[in-house]
Amino acid sequence: EGISDQIAVETLASLQGRNLTEDGVVVVPIGGARSVSKFLARFGPAGAGLRVSGLCDAAEERHFRRELARAGYARPETRGELEEEGFLVCDRDLEDELIRAVGPDAIEAILAQAGDLASFRTLQHQAAWREAGFVDQLRRFLGAGARRKLRYAGLFVRALDLDRQPRPLRALLNLA
Repeated sequence: EGISDQIAVETLASLQGRNLTEDGVVVVPIGGARSVSKFLARFGPAGAGLRVSGLCDAAEERHFRRELARAGYARPETRGELEEEGFLVCDRDLEDELIRAVGPDAIEAILAQAGDLASFRTLQHQAAWREAGFVDQLRRFLGAGARRKLRYAGLFVRALDLDRQPRPLRALLNLA
C-alpha cells in the first residue's frame, strides 16, 4: 500500500536475485488502501488491462474485495479468492508480518546498529507504553520517528532468514 511496503518488496526481490524491472514488474505505492480503487480503475481490466497484484492489511481486506468487484474483477468472497486475484492479505499489516518474522532479538540488534536502541528503550519506559507488548511498542516507535518506517523496512527484510519470509510477501513475489 505504501512506500515502506514498496521498499520491503523490492528489497526481498533483490535478495532473491531478481530484477523486477527486467521481469516487467513495477512496484507502485498507492498511498494507502483507500486509494486502491483509483489504481484498479487505471491499470486493471477496465483501464490499461494490466495484471495488478498487491498487498493489503487485514483490516482493509473487505474494502479490497469490494473495490476489485467495482473495477471489473470477479468479486472475491474469501481470502483465498482474493489471493487468487493476486492480492495477498497481511495479518495486521506488512510491518507486523516483518516484526514477527525477524523476531525481537534481531530487531533490537538492528536498532542498536542503527543507533536507535536507546531511543526505543526510552519509549518502552514511558508510562503509556510500559505495559504494551514489544510489537505494539515497536510499531509506535517506527511510526513516531521521521521516516523510521521507511528506513527499517529494508533493514528488517535483509535480516530475515530465507525460510522465515512472511508468506504474503513471498507469495506476492511468486506472482511477479
